Amino acid sequence: MSKQSLNDAILKSVVFSLTLMAAPTLGSAQDAGAPQLENLSSIYPGKAYSPYAKRSFPSNVYWGETHLHTGLSLDAGLFGNTTGPDTAYRLARGEEIMTSTNQPLKLSRPLDFLVVADHSDLMGIATDIQSGAPNIMANPKGKEWAEGFAKGGEAAGKAAFDLIGNFSQGTVPEELMEAYSPGSPIYNGVWEKIIDSAERYNEPHRFTAFIGYEWTSVPKGFNLHRNVILRDGGIRARQVTPLTTQAPLGTTDPLDLYQWLEDYEANTGGQALAISHNGNLSNGWMFPVETTYAGGVVDENYVQLRAKWEPLYEVTQIKGDGETHPALSPDDEFADYGTWDVANLDITELKTPDMLPREYAREALKNGLMLEKKLGTNPYKFGMIGATDAHTSLPTAEEENFFGKSTSVEPSKSRIEHPFVKSALGAIEGDMLLASGYQGIWATENTRAALFDAMERKETYATTGSRMAVRFFGGWDFDEDDLRSRQPAFVGYEKGVPMGGDLRKAPDGKAPTFMTLALRDPIGANLDRVQIVKGWMDAEGNLHEKVYDVAWSDDREPDANGKLPPVGNTVDIEAANWTNTIGASELISVWTDPDFDPAESAFYYGRVIEIPTPRWVLYDQLRLGAELPEGIELIHQERAYTSPIWYSPS
Repeated sequence: MSKQSLNDAILKSVVFSLTLMAAPTLGSAQDAGAPQLENLSSIYPGKAYSPYAKRSFPSNVYWGETHLHTGLSLDAGLFGNTTGPDTAYRLARGEEIMTSTNQPLKLSRPLDFLVVADHSDLMGIATDIQSGAPNIMANPKGKEWAEGFAKGGEAAGKAAFDLIGNFSQGTVPEELMEAYSPGSPIYNGVWEKIIDSAERYNEPHRFTAFIGYEWTSVPKGFNLHRNVILRDGGIRARQVTPLTTQAPLGTTDPLDLYQWLEDYEANTGGQALAISHNGNLSNGWMFPVETTYAGGVVDENYVQLRAKWEPLYEVTQIKGDGETHPALSPDDEFADYGTWDVANLDITELKTPDMLPREYAREALKNGLMLEKKLGTNPYKFGMIGATDAHTSLPTAEEENFFGKSTSVEPSKSRIEHPFVKSALGAIEGDMLLASGYQGIWATENTRAALFDAMERKETYATTGSRMAVRFFGGWDFDEDDLRSRQPAFVGYEKGVPMGGDLRKAPDGKAPTFMTLALRDPIGANLDRVQIVKGWMDAEGNLHEKVYDVAWSDDREPDANGKLPPVGNTVDIEAANWTNTIGASELISVWTDPDFDPAESAFYYGRVIEIPTPRWVLYDQLRLGAELPEGIELIHQERAYTSPIWYSPS
């Protein structure tokens, strides 16, 4: 939609609102010419005069994140995080806290929900090493780690890497493994602490604290982590202990995680789900299409179980963005955002081009169509979420308030100089970290049940940190008149399905229509454009994709190649600032697929792009005097990704 079309739609909405305001008072309601509500049903489909009454659909977007680590996690604690779940919850709820590096911190706005997802393996060993617990000091290797941590600096870092290396190689002393494995008094006590904290801070209708953990499968450095979320409270959570990855009790095979989830529901009567970690460090194993890393096959059993237990995908976080890659989407000018394509998690195996298709969301969504045709179930029919994966207890995803991946890189003049990871094969430099991301959930209320149910039905979207409000509906009958309301969700649910849904069978002669509505973050940047990304499979089984600009700001027109000119740039580099003198505060659109073939399976999702703004590195330069390496990215365009809507000929 051009700016003129957008202005026309907004003008119609304003005129309609003014018409209602100018209606006669109740005393003259029988006068000739008084507006009758029944005559306005096409643009006012509410069930009562008040548009806020008698709603049965989700009215609010709730903000939070599902992937945060505290000092209870092995790596977080060893790298200096001395805070626990209480700090995380207090910060998320809006309180000011002191970080592990003794810095005051407060979020710009509270979050609505949080999952403290500490690593399930060796949970609690880091805090005991920090305190020099008796069982740690009684073990020669444990004592070595504790003394190294106590010295601080280089000695602490060496101790941390040594423990992590021993863990990954399965050489942690047996008595320590036993002490920090499920079933032991120490481990079970830590799990109780996690549950108690969630129960204490969970306050229905104000703040939701989910009980969960991260299952940290990382065979050969391939990042295959999943975050497990329970819908339930402490009564059911205490009946289980988390699944770990170390033998003999643990496993790195996701099929075993699915069995754990199945057992949890069968034995407790509760509900659970898993969220796939963003796949850019998996070296091609996050979204397999033939065989799994463990030597298994992608068969009917695999696709059915994955579709059942992994309804969501973490598309953006601190360790890079996972929507798509420029090599996979060469015609998409916004594809190269937050790209991490060096190697696997510990840089022991470099990335090769053939790995990329099995690492990114858009390609996985396309491959899901192929696997559904082949095996009867689409294993990659997932919704989109964002999360931080911060190991600081601090869910910060704003550029001007970014506290880093780990305690060792909380704000300091030199933090940008510290690589995320480095090996003889290469490095992922410190400036590549993203201040990302958050998850928006459309739900009926802020409770565990309502938010979990919304995640299950995939009515969620991801952002890179901005809190823009985005709605996305698909159907067969949306038209421009549907934009003549400030309450568009009524017609969205009445005539179509929301993000995460499935279109019904195509009516003869019709193409699907999509209604997209985006409102900027109230304290953030204006919007550049709204796009719809389509992926489909043709009759020969070939997979395709195309990105359509469907609404945009300012007086721009597509060029001869159909490409929209850039929105411009108002960033003041020296002041780490920008102005909202370009872009739009809201963008709305109804779009019909011009290339629809009812015989082809397809998916559609919305992508909303903001105008350029400063990255966190500029704030480090302004506030701390950090010296920025030459050539690093100083500005970016934040974005949102909605969950897709799918179409199937059958």
